[in-house]
Amino acid sequence: MRKTISGAALAAALGLSGCGQTPVEQGALGGVAGAGLVAVAGGDPLLGAAVGAAGSIAFCYVYPERCF
Repeated sequence: MRKTISGAALAAALGLSGCGQTPVEQGALGGVAGAGLVAVAGGDPLLGAAVGAAGSIAFCYVYPERCF
């Protein structure tokens, strides 16, 4: 059950983190979203922040037209 909740939180963090004008903003917003969602799910907030930041920057690199 815990892995399912953490996986859902990670997916939500990556989905919510694709915003910001610069890579710094994208990383910061993704990191905050990742840390918050993973902390609520009972995981490691530092790991969630790292994954959220990386996911946000990668998403905006691949899909720049979807980042605002």
